Amino acid sequence: MNYRSIAVVAISWGLLASAPAFAQRIFTCVDANGRKLTSDRPIAECSDRDQKELTTTGTVKRILKPVMTAQEQRDFDAKKKAEAEEKSRQDEEKRKDRALLTRYPSRAVHDKERAEALAQVDEVMKAATRRVGELADQRKQINQELEFYKKDPKKIPFALKRQVDDNDNSVEVQKRFILSQEDEKKRVNKRFDEELVKLKSLWTLAGVPADDGGKASASNSTPLKPKK
Repeated sequence: MNYRSIAVVAISWGLLASAPAFAQRIFTCVDANGRKLTSDRPIAECSDRDQKELTTTGTVKRILKPVMTAQEQRDFDAKKKAEAEEKSRQDEEKRKDRALLTRYPSRAVHDKERAEALAQVDEVMKAATRRVGELADQRKQINQELEFYKKDPKKIPFALKRQVDDNDNSVEVQKRFILSQEDEKKRVNKRFDEELVKLKSLWTLAGVPADDGGKASASNSTPLKPKK
């Protein structure tokens, strides 16, 4: 066999070896007119419907979905975005639940922290109330000085008038502050009430009595996990 014959045989074998590669891509579908079409590439007549890509043995390798219109693509993208945002929200909610359960492994721990938070507000209110008492004592001293000008209030010194105004303003500030702390106590209780609703379900999943009456150890440092 000469070199030319060898070259021809090599080329022939190369073509035969590459032939299966083309035959592996088989696409089939039924078009709008009910015709079953087959091709070695995606079929344009079926761009609006599912197409099957088959293996050489006839099994379905994958399904090609219809080509979407611009509006369909926008709707699809919007749906995917909404689904991703919802999943992110759910993941964040689960993370918060785990953190809440770790912080409050029992009703006793939650009740203890509520009491401590309210006690802090009470201490602030007591300090403000004491300040109101101090201002009342100052006002008594101021009033005693005002007695000298009772007959002729026009002679009251400007500095003394300023003390009266400052005292009145300070008392008003402290009273408003005390009222704001009353609102703060309501906010604290509201927060703990809302947490308690969530915690009861989490404790149930974790096998912890939701109303343990404070019997559980408030110093329990081992975080509990919801049962799967």
